Amino acid sequence: MLKSKVFAIAILMGSIAIGLYMNKLREIPPKVPAPEAAIAVKTKKLYERDIELSVISQGTVQPSARTTLVSEVTGTVVQISKQFVVGGTFDKGDVLMQLDTANYDVALQRAKATLISAQGQLELETARVVQAEKEWEITGRPNSEAPPLALRKPFLLEAQANILEAEAEVKYATIKLNQTTVRAPYSGMVSRKLVGIGQYVTQGSPVAELFATDFSEVRLPLSERDLSTMGGIPEGVTSKRSVVVLRGSTNGANAQWSGHIVRSEGVVDQTNRAQYLVVQIDDPYNQKLQNEDSGSPPLLVGTFVEVTLPGKLLEDIFLLPAGGLRKNSQVATVNSNNRLRLNPVSIAFSDDNYFYVSSGLEEGAEVITSALGMPIEGLRVAVTNRASSNSGESE
Repeated sequence: MLKSKVFAIAILMGSIAIGLYMNKLREIPPKVPAPEAAIAVKTKKLYERDIELSVISQGTVQPSARTTLVSEVTGTVVQISKQFVVGGTFDKGDVLMQLDTANYDVALQRAKATLISAQGQLELETARVVQAEKEWEITGRPNSEAPPLALRKPFLLEAQANILEAEAEVKYATIKLNQTTVRAPYSGMVSRKLVGIGQYVTQGSPVAELFATDFSEVRLPLSERDLSTMGGIPEGVTSKRSVVVLRGSTNGANAQWSGHIVRSEGVVDQTNRAQYLVVQIDDPYNQKLQNEDSGSPPLLVGTFVEVTLPGKLLEDIFLLPAGGLRKNSQVATVNSNNRLRLNPVSIAFSDDNYFYVSSGLEEGAEVITSALGMPIEGLRVAVTNRASSNSGESE
């Protein structure tokens, strides 16, 4: 029993010795350096350019004038123009409506009769004055010493005053007679018709609502940021920069019209803290012969339009996508060794899509535009879109 235990221990010790010997004889494998990890990124090459900023604003087309037309006299409507309908167009001075003139014809005739009677009375008093002067001469005293009543001067003045009053009555009756013909105060369009044939209207009652069509206006609100982009309210509205394009929809189709900036309203709106520019559109309904074939449809009052206004000109600017700016106004670029470099830059302007870099980048800089967890100077990167971007640039 003892011999078997000794034999087992001897075998175990021998196995351990053989294992140690074989392990000593094994060669140590060479150490291979682990490859340096590279972060996949997307880049874009940037080049200097001159960029003109712009501001987009919206507004509603409004007429240059809107009027509630009222009757200046009382009477029955006896005639209405064919253009006196909603949507009907007219020129300045066109007859829109005619009221019954009978009462005003009579009033004018009476005023003229009164004037003739006053003229006769004046001639009579003039003759009496002459007779009174002759009678005074019989006294042998000068006319300067004659009492006014003796020379009938008060009666002459009264007759002259009656003439003035009668002439005024004739003028007034003529005016009232002319007011029975309702004429257009300007070239425009009827937006609302309030009377019809045979209707009795009183003085001061509204008969229609009109608006002018010679030109329309759009009020464009501008915020402080918009004004900064434009470099302030533009001056010199006769310059080329005052011409703008209006875009909107009419009859389900997109359309555009030409207008020009005519003025600033010069106040800050207390509700939205905005300032307003006014854009004018001449002949919006294409009523003039030279505009009938303009190619643009009529710009109806009430149309909602969008206008792009010219802004400042930025020179030698790099257009950096919004995702390319890092903390502390830094931009991550890739050098020729595919290493990350952090460049501090100066931002001249920014909007929702881009940062406008004025300095800090070199021409053709390859800027990382994809997300980076923690950009580290010298970090190795792998540009995933370099082939496609290079091919795109060559095109």
